[in-house]
Amino acid sequence: MTESETRPGRHAAVIGGSVAGLLAARAVSATFERVTVLDRDALPAEPVARRGVPQGRHVHGVTARGAAGLESLFPGILDELIAAGAPRADALYDYHYYLDGHKLARGTADTPNYLVTRPLIEGLIRRRVSSLENVTVVDSTEALGLLTADGRITGVRARAVAGHDPERDIEADLVIDAAGRGSRAVTWLADLGYPTPDETVVRTNVVYVTRHFQQASGQPGGRHAVVSGAYPANPRSGAAVRQENGQIAVFLAGILGDEPPTDDEGMLAFASTLAAPEIAEVLGTATPLDEAAKMRNPASSLRHFEKLDRYLDGYLVVGDAMGNFNPLYGQGITVAVLEAELLESLLASGLDRLAPRYFAGAARVLAEPWALAAGSDLRFPGVEGERDPQQEQAGQYLDLLRATAATDARVGAAFLRVANMLDPITALFDPALAARVRQTA
Repeated sequence: MTESETRPGRHAAVIGGSVAGLLAARAVSATFERVTVLDRDALPAEPVARRGVPQGRHVHGVTARGAAGLESLFPGILDELIAAGAPRADALYDYHYYLDGHKLARGTADTPNYLVTRPLIEGLIRRRVSSLENVTVVDSTEALGLLTADGRITGVRARAVAGHDPERDIEADLVIDAAGRGSRAVTWLADLGYPTPDETVVRTNVVYVTRHFQQASGQPGGRHAVVSGAYPANPRSGAAVRQENGQIAVFLAGILGDEPPTDDEGMLAFASTLAAPEIAEVLGTATPLDEAAKMRNPASSLRHFEKLDRYLDGYLVVGDAMGNFNPLYGQGITVAVLEAELLESLLASGLDRLAPRYFAGAARVLAEPWALAAGSDLRFPGVEGERDPQQEQAGQYLDLLRATAATDARVGAAFLRVANMLDPITALFDPALAARVRQTA
C-alpha cells in the first residue's frame, strides 16, 4: 500500500498563502493525498515584502511558544532562522523592556524570541511547505467562491489574477480559508444560506509606523531589542529591534487617534515621549535604510464560529479570517501555529464532523491570546469593548505586578512567560508570585 493510499482525504485547498495558510497546509498534508495553496500575489523567490501582506514591512517576531510550535512542525527551521541572521533573544535578559513606564529588572525568563522580518519567516515556511511532495503552492490566483453539493464543500472556484484565463473549478474535500482580513467567509456562508458567526470587537484605532536603520555598534541600548509598552498614562508605544542583515527596525504606535508621524523630526519627537530613551537614540543617530511605512488597525475582532448551530461541512477558517488581534502584541504567528497544531491533532482522529470539532477547539485555543490582548486594550478608558467588572479588580493587581517587575526579575519573568504564551494567565495569580507582588504594596 502506498503512502497516498493510507491518507483518508483526497484533496484539500487552502485559500491564502501567507503564514496561516502555509501552516494549515502543513497540518493537513499528512491526511490528504494532495494539498493546493492558492494566493493572489505573485510570490517572490527572495524574502521581500509583498502587496498581499501590507503589514509585512512592520516589526515581526516569533514568540517562545510560536518558535517551539514551528520547530515541531518543521524540524530545524529555528536553526535556519539563525543561519539567515535572525537574532535569538530572551525577552527579559536580552531586552530593555518597559511596562507602564517602569524598566524591568534584568533576569532570565527562558523565553527565546526570534527577531525576524516577516518576509524571511514567511519565505522559509513557504519553502518548507513547497518541498512537501503532495503540496502545491499556486500564486497569482484568486478564489472567487465556494463549490458545494448536498450540504458539504466540493471545491473552490478560482481564476488567474492577470491575463484572460477563464474561471475554473478546483475540486476539494476540504477548503481552508486563510485569506486574512480580506476573507469573504461571512459573505460566502450567507450567500449559501448558512448562519454566520457573531463577532466580539474591541475598537482601539491603532496606527503604527515602522522604519529600518543600519545597525550601529551597541544599538539598541546594548541589547537585542527595546520595547516600551503603552499604558493609560501614555497611550504610545514603540520598539527598536535587531533583525537580520544588520538592521534595526524602529516601530512607533499610537491608539485612539494618536497617530505617529513619518518624517524624521516627527518620529524623533514622538519617540522622545516614550519611557525608553534608547528608541529615540536610534532615530537620532542611525542611518535610515528606507522610508517609514504606516499601517492602521481600527479594531481587534474575534468571530465565534463555535456558536453556530449548522456548519458547511468541509469548510474551515484560520488566521486573521477568524481572529484579528491587535498587532502591538505580536501574537499573529503564534496563533497560526496553535491553529495548525489543533488541526493536525483533530485530523489524526479522522474527518468526521471536522468543522464543529475544529471550531470548538479553536475557540479554546484562541481564548487565552484574546484575553491577553483584549485585557491590555481595555485598560484604556477610550477603547470600545465589553468590560467585565471582575476584570477591574484583577487589573488593579496586574498594575501592581507590572510595577513590581521593575525591581523583581522573577515577577518580570512570569509576566513575559505569559506574554509569550508559554504559561497561562492564571500563572500571574499564583499565590507565591502574588505574595512577592503584594510585598511591594
